[in-house]
Amino acid sequence: MAQKNIIYDAQTRETTVVDYTSEEQAVYDDYNSTEKVTARKLEQVKAIRLTKLRETDYLANSDVTMPDNIKTWRQSLRDLPQNNTTEEQYDALLARDDDGNLTNSIWSKP
Repeated sequence: MAQKNIIYDAQTRETTVVDYTSEEQAVYDDYNSTEKVTARKLEQVKAIRLTKLRETDYLANSDVTMPDNIKTWRQSLRDLPQNNTTEEQYDALLARDDDGNLTNSIWSKP
């Protein structure tokens, strides 16, 4: 399906809708290819995972004893990429409630 550009002329205050050029359509299609969308979702998962791991990095210091439940949770976070490989799994990991909070239980610190 051809995408549309909306062009607004501030002088005449008129809006025109035109089809993407073939080059614009190719860029759009490439950006929205399944492989690239899946890769972007994986990057989002990894960024959230890194944030969560950093929140508990202080527990990995030699003068602190990390509780077993935190060790297990951190390992589960590190295992996310190899345990979740489809776009549907990434969607489940990235699901948010109406307030924008992540809903998947993996993100909840024990």
